[in-house]
Amino acid sequence: MNPSLPSPAIAEQLTRLRKGAVEILSEPELAARLEQAQRQGRRLRVKAGFDPTAPDLHLGHTVLLRKLRDFQDLGHEVIFLIGDFTGLIGDPTGRSATRPPLTREQIAANAETYRRQVFKLLDPEKTRVEFNSAWLGKLDAYEWVRLCAKTTVARMLERDFFHQRWVKQQPISIHEFLYPLTQAYDSVALQADVELGGADQKFNLLMGREIQQEYGQPPQVVLTMPLLEGLDGVQKMSKSLDNYVGIAEPAATMFGKLMSISDELMWRYWLLLTSLSEAEIAALRDAVAQGERHPMEVKKDLAERIIADFHGAEGARAARAEFERVVQRKEAPDGIEPVTLTMSSATGKIHLSQVIAKAGLANSRSEAERLIQAGAVLKNNGTVINISEQINFNESINIQIGRSGKKRIAQITVVKK
Repeated sequence: MNPSLPSPAIAEQLTRLRKGAVEILSEPELAARLEQAQRQGRRLRVKAGFDPTAPDLHLGHTVLLRKLRDFQDLGHEVIFLIGDFTGLIGDPTGRSATRPPLTREQIAANAETYRRQVFKLLDPEKTRVEFNSAWLGKLDAYEWVRLCAKTTVARMLERDFFHQRWVKQQPISIHEFLYPLTQAYDSVALQADVELGGADQKFNLLMGREIQQEYGQPPQVVLTMPLLEGLDGVQKMSKSLDNYVGIAEPAATMFGKLMSISDELMWRYWLLLTSLSEAEIAALRDAVAQGERHPMEVKKDLAERIIADFHGAEGARAARAEFERVVQRKEAPDGIEPVTLTMSSATGKIHLSQVIAKAGLANSRSEAERLIQAGAVLKNNGTVINISEQINFNESINIQIGRSGKKRIAQITVVKK
């Protein structure tokens, strides 16, 4: 056997770990680490950090969680790192202005939610949960100065968004330079063999390699994953853009949202949000291209598979059945009486804000418009209603006010007066 090539067992691990990845820096290093760990009978320490800057996780976050699970299934030590200290600084990645810092109370509350949610995908018995305040909060002034001395301002300005802000004479706060350093020091404190992160985190991850060497440690291997596109298929999934699927959302809501993605984006979700191999996904795509499978049915399979990870197989099947009954067959949701409204219009169409008010789901049209603008009104497949949307006469539509907690739902048909 060529000694420069990994053994068959290691090559099999690399195939799984390579799936969906943007870069592995570097793959020969990872192969060598895997070979060494196998010889020594030890597990690689694999970390991924999550700053608890929002109260809930969405499917975009699970891209990294699934890759952590790949390492976990291969027998390696997975460290789910909650950045309760770095969250106080605020990740400047992609920011054109300084990120407003969160309070300790907000960070603590969000961190506790993360702890509960990640074990939908990770094995709690095999997952090491750490908070980086455990070491970063204990560094004294001398140690902070030592850490800052290990890189330069010129190195920081190599990062594109720092450079852009510098050129445009936009403010850069000193504490923002600390973020890559503190993330890097996490790798020193944990003696990480591998760090995972989104493709936009490459600078921070590589900083970890540099700082580990400054502290006399072998540099970690860096594995970057793509940023998952949201439901619009353009922007990355984000709560602020309202194009997300939350993993704590009801199964029916998740199913409806997933069914709203384009047929092309569906394959991206198959790759990054399921355990199917690339060969299996390619075969499935060929079956659709050749007319052997209908893309709608394949998309429903995708939604059911994803939702099963968070609501169980039974919950996912129930969500699929509800979608098929309510959206495809236009039947009323369970326990929801159909509502027929008689209205008039010169154009033959009625604004949904009028329909919502007339159906009693809002006290007035202005309140309906406020709810729509707040993203609190969903239609048929769980997609958010646009303020300008209209309904045709004799068209049936399911309207839901509120996404969680107390919801109001109605199946509405408008007939001409």
